[in-house]
Amino acid sequence: MVKAGVLLVGNFLRATNAHALGEDLRAHLDDRGWRTVTTSARRAALARLADMVGTAWRRRGDYAVAQVNVYSGRAFLWAEAVCATLRLARKPYILSLHGGNLPRFARRWPRRTRRLLRRAVAVTAPSPYLREHMRPYRGDVQLLPNPLELADYAFVARPAPRPRLVWLRAFHAVYDPGLAPRVVAELAADVPDVALRMIGPDAEPGSRAATAALARTLGVADRVTLLDKVPKREVPAALQRGDIFLNTARVDNTPVCVLEALACGLCVVSTNVGGMPYLLRHEHDALLVPPGDPVAMAGAVRRLLHEPGLAERLSRNGRRTAEQFAWDRVLPRWEALLTAAVHRVHRVHPGDTGRETRAAARPARPR
Repeated sequence: MVKAGVLLVGNFLRATNAHALGEDLRAHLDDRGWRTVTTSARRAALARLADMVGTAWRRRGDYAVAQVNVYSGRAFLWAEAVCATLRLARKPYILSLHGGNLPRFARRWPRRTRRLLRRAVAVTAPSPYLREHMRPYRGDVQLLPNPLELADYAFVARPAPRPRLVWLRAFHAVYDPGLAPRVVAELAADVPDVALRMIGPDAEPGSRAATAALARTLGVADRVTLLDKVPKREVPAALQRGDIFLNTARVDNTPVCVLEALACGLCVVSTNVGGMPYLLRHEHDALLVPPGDPVAMAGAVRRLLHEPGLAERLSRNGRRTAEQFAWDRVLPRWEALLTAAVHRVHRVHPGDTGRETRAAARPARPR
């Protein structure tokens, strides 16, 4: 059965997690009979903005509803520009909020944030953390998790983990990659076979080189292997080469890499920032530690290695947490939301003039 056309506006750059999420949504909607249009795969900022706005306008006859990803910083401006174009084209749209920095951005620009969010048919957030912190700008933000292809991630319980550490993220200051070799340095004296694999793109030029230099300075360069990004299909195998996953981020929301590690059965040690305490329960499916503290993170790793029953409990409960994000649970909710948007199911929000709502309800002029 062929359904309505959907414009998906977000990150469709190759070999990134954000790309994988957008492409997975597109693929699943296509399989269910929706006709999808996507933007953008452009890397340069101005070209990216022009492609998003241009696609929204030029392809307006090919879709009935749009879904727009919203991040903080410069990307927020892109969302504003695209949504202005969608209103001009009289197309309803759903906003999907992303990024651990978005609440901070919203506090700085509350009027812009409230104005953008209230004009959408619906607004979604992938985590309770982001939903809670964005409710002051729109009260009915809906929880819609970032889903996983769970079948791609074979579960292996870790009742007796080895000191094989895995870090999988972009090399960027916001993810504090330098914390990982510091943890190895803390462990080296009493865990002689500790080893760390760090995998990810150099998102901040020089960040990977700086991490390698730090490992040399700390005397653990022979224990730390730094690798470039791996294709999405190879992520499960890359994770399975380790037993303990380190998430060192300074700011976070609901990172897909952590969900992937949980699905594979790795024991997760994460900084207790942003959305992490909303996603994970300390000593239930992960161990949470303060950000930037190598002593605390190394102590958590020692607990996994030596405390009876802890690692297996976290490993099995972590898989159960990941199962909540399976596509077969999330896709029906996406379809219901898009179907409602196509039929212009929209109530007026406090402070909204109603002009945008009525414009969305009017049929487009014939061309």
